[in-house]
Amino acid sequence: MERQDDPTTMTAVVSEVPEPEAEPRAEAGSGGCGDRAGGLDRVHPVLAAMGGAASNSTSAAFAKLSGAGAGTAAFLRCALALIALLPLAAAEYRTRGPRPARLVAVDAAAGVLLGVDYVFWARSIGDVGASIATVLINVQVVVFPLLAWGLSGVRPTGRFALAAPVMLGGVAFASGAVGQAAPGGSPVSGALSGVAAGVAYAGYLFLTRSAGGTGHSAAPVFVSTLSAAAAAAVLGGLWMGIDLDLPLASWGWLAALALLGQVMSWLLIGSALPRLAPATGSALLLIQPILALAVGAAFLNEYPSPTQLGGCALVLLAVWALAGERPKSDG
Repeated sequence: MERQDDPTTMTAVVSEVPEPEAEPRAEAGSGGCGDRAGGLDRVHPVLAAMGGAASNSTSAAFAKLSGAGAGTAAFLRCALALIALLPLAAAEYRTRGPRPARLVAVDAAAGVLLGVDYVFWARSIGDVGASIATVLINVQVVVFPLLAWGLSGVRPTGRFALAAPVMLGGVAFASGAVGQAAPGGSPVSGALSGVAAGVAYAGYLFLTRSAGGTGHSAAPVFVSTLSAAAAAAVLGGLWMGIDLDLPLASWGWLAALALLGQVMSWLLIGSALPRLAPATGSALLLIQPILALAVGAAFLNEYPSPTQLGGCALVLLAVWALAGERPKSDG
């Protein structure tokens, strides 16, 4: 469970990845925050997915409004989120018991990739703007099936071969690396950072999927967020530095980013996706980049050029096409 930032879309290929053996679930009526982090499984999955996507759509705008550097924003969104996630994970431990060590290790490894994703994604926000950066992260829908194919024998169909070039062309136009870019940006750097973030995010999704299907909900988010904070501290600190001497307003925006974009979005999306058909979940999560464009225009005065909007449309078209794909398993 988690987008965490940036939760975007998961393709239908995830439905074919082998599920791990499920852990014993707590007795019905055990209550507490451990029951899907406070009963989120009682929320209709469509509403939960839409709420999680809407929460995550504000992440890039909050990061930019904070004025913090990429390394600082990536680290603090995780570090501040741990304050809210710790009591949820502790309550879950009391009601459901410990999570198996091998799955905790997978959660931690996934978190490392998530931290890398956050650093590169925050960098792309500064280069191409909050709304375009949120669209670029969708490159994960190309990388994720390739990982599933190489590591799990889940072979995508011909639709993937047609959609992948459309996606990559859309990334080039959306970033401004090809065509007309919005003034003041760094389109090539932004495109490279966005693609790097998408690759890391795809790896994160693959690992969390392999460790999913168990009775724990808050614990995986807590462990992966802790690991992501450590990875962001190392990569962001060495690359761009981490500055904790921030104005009060910056701390406020980063706290909002942590609560909405890290805690709320991942808990909602994580509770919704296992209860939705993959194509339905992917379609609902398309709300995120669309809302991000609206948020960028309304609150940041970010107005992509016509060619960038065309690139965004190509990206979303490829995501929609891949959402309905039924992959084939080798052998």
